[in-house]
Amino acid sequence: MSSPIIATAAAGAASHGAAAATGAAAPLLSVRNLSVEIPHRRGAVTALHDISFDVAKGEILGVVGESGAGKSLTGQSIIGLLEPPLRISGGSILFEGQDLCALSPAQMRRIRGKEITAIFQDPLTSLNPLYTIGEMLMETVLTHLPVTPDEARQRSLAMLGEVGIPAPEERFNHYPHQFSGGMRQRVVIALALCANPRLVIADEPTTALDVSVQAQIIALLKRLSREHGTTVVLITHDMGVIAETAQRVCVMYAGRVVEIGPVRDLVSAPRHPYSQGLLQSIPRAGQPVERLAQIEGSMPRPGSIPEGCAFHPRCPRRFEPCDRTVPPSYAIAPGHAVACHLFAEGAATGEPG
Repeated sequence: MSSPIIATAAAGAASHGAAAATGAAAPLLSVRNLSVEIPHRRGAVTALHDISFDVAKGEILGVVGESGAGKSLTGQSIIGLLEPPLRISGGSILFEGQDLCALSPAQMRRIRGKEITAIFQDPLTSLNPLYTIGEMLMETVLTHLPVTPDEARQRSLAMLGEVGIPAPEERFNHYPHQFSGGMRQRVVIALALCANPRLVIADEPTTALDVSVQAQIIALLKRLSREHGTTVVLITHDMGVIAETAQRVCVMYAGRVVEIGPVRDLVSAPRHPYSQGLLQSIPRAGQPVERLAQIEGSMPRPGSIPEGCAFHPRCPRRFEPCDRTVPPSYAIAPGHAVACHLFAEGAATGEPG
C-alpha cells in the first residue's frame, strides 16, 4: 500500500471503534501466553514466545513486523492450521471462552470455515482450479449452513455482489483462471465470509495486488467489519495498510509481541525502538528526504535468537540489561503496552521520549 497514507492515518483512526480499543466489551478472541515450538532430535526450538493479546467483537487488529517475526504462525495457530512438525507447546487460544487448543481435530474442523475463516496472500492457493467459483461458494454454504441448494445459490450470488464482483450471475460459472488477481482475492473474501464467520484471519491479503486494488480490498474489509460486525486479525508487513485499516496494532519481533496499542497512538508516537524503526523507514507525504532510515541488521532465525531482548543487537538505545534479560510488558497507557527495558522504573537511560 502506498505509504503516504501514514500521514493521515492518525486522524482517521480516531473514528474506528473506540469501545473495542478500550476493551470495554468481553473479547471475542483472547490469546494467552501462546508458545509454538519446532521439535528436532536435539530438543525443540521455540518459534513463538508467550504471545498474548485480545480482539474485541467487530474489531480489526493489525499484526505487523518483518518477515520471520511470527505473524503468520500466530494466525495459523488460531485457525488450527500449523504444519507439522510445528506444534503449540503452551498457552491458550480462547474463542468466545472456548479454548481452541483443547479441541480435537474433528471439533476444530466444525469451527473452521464457519466460525473462523482465513484469507491468504495468494488467492490461487485457496481456489480449486477444477471448480467454478459458484461450485466452491455453494459447497461452503451447504457445508456450514442449514439451507437448500437454491438458497445456497442465492446467498453465493449475493455475496459475490457484496464483495464487488461485477455481473455475479455471469461470473458464477467461471473458473479461477478467468479472473484477475484482484477479482480472485475478492472471490477468496466471499468464500471466507459466505458462512457468516465471527472471526477472519487475513494473512497478507493485499501483498500481491497493485495499489489501486489494495485500496479496494482494504475498503471492503473495513466495510464488512463495520456492517456485519466481523472481527478481523489483519497480518501484514506493511504499516501503511495497518494504519489505514486497523483500530489497534500488535507489533511482533522474533516471535514476541514488543508493542500493542491503538493505531493512532502507535503511528503518531511509537514507543518501542523497533516500532520507531518501522515507522521511520516509511516515506511520509509532504516530508521529502534524500534517504530513508533503516533498521541495521536482520531478524534472527528461530534457534539463533540472542539472549535477553531479541532486538538488542539492532537497537540504537540498548543499555546494560538488554543483553541479559527478556523485558516484561509495561503498560504505559490504557490499552497500550511495550516490552522494553526503557520503560522499567528507574531505567538507566531515563524516561524515553
